[in-house]
Amino acid sequence: MVVIGRNEGDRLVRCLESLRGEARRIVYVDSNSSDASVAKARASGASVVELDPEIPFTAARARNAGFERLIAERPDTEFVQFVDGDCEVRSGWLEYAAECLDERPEVAVACGRRRERFPERSPYNRIADIEWDTPVGDAASCGGDALMRVRAFREAGGFEPTLIAGEEPELCLRLRRAGYRIARIPCEMTLHDAAMLRFSQFWRRAVRTGHAYAEAAYRHGREPERFGVRPLVSSAVWAAGPPLAALLLLPFAGGAAFCALGAWSVLLARVYRDTRRRGYTPRASATYAAACVVGKLAELQGVLQFAWNRGVRRRATRLIEYKGADTSA
Repeated sequence: MVVIGRNEGDRLVRCLESLRGEARRIVYVDSNSSDASVAKARASGASVVELDPEIPFTAARARNAGFERLIAERPDTEFVQFVDGDCEVRSGWLEYAAECLDERPEVAVACGRRRERFPERSPYNRIADIEWDTPVGDAASCGGDALMRVRAFREAGGFEPTLIAGEEPELCLRLRRAGYRIARIPCEMTLHDAAMLRFSQFWRRAVRTGHAYAEAAYRHGREPERFGVRPLVSSAVWAAGPPLAALLLLPFAGGAAFCALGAWSVLLARVYRDTRRRGYTPRASATYAAACVVGKLAELQGVLQFAWNRGVRRRATRLIEYKGADTSA
């Protein structure tokens, strides 16, 4: 087991308790917590890795560090379960997932149903719970909680440590290119405590999603899979398209401008219909549909932030290189 976290408090305690007796070895990776996370992890018997705060923290970096410690301590490990410190592993999951990897050597990653611990506490928790409900069968990617085949993970080179979000789909892309498959199996996997109680938390989460789309497209969008391009285009079109169309039409036809803004209702209706078909209540479906529409605006912010940061860094690098060449001359 590799558990990652930062200031998770009681959630980390619950996570480590859920692993008791389930795994042969537990490694906890801490990203400079200011609470008692490190002490509590050591008290539970976990091997603790404290990341150097001088290097930027990412979940990918933390998982790689935990994996390396785990393999150093137990070189014979065949499967590793990655789990976030705000999750509890459900009883029976590891046995069921390990059986899947044993029986299907072509599968590199097994993931199951992640559920929210308190979906009733806020609409944002409910949104996350619906989002985790992905189809069973072959999948394109997994989330942060998954059982992975050690050999395949090493062959792929692990997670890309510089990615601030979207590191799991990017790793799964490389695994699929190597001929492996990702399996979403019909089993309860983890119980997640998002503690997402405010709109600002929801917005920041969606901004990170947009940033991940943009970086994925930047890194792999020109390759045959066009990785990241489709969600990036979707965010840009649905967020920017209707208001831009309304502005262009407003001087000529005010009614048409309002119709352009009404395009968001098309997305709202489509998501609502699909969510209802999956068995969710009208209220839950409406909440999720509204979140998807509003989330597009936040995702566009993340896309623009990535583009801005990438452009600023590129110009700064060119300026430094130019001045360096001028000084040496």
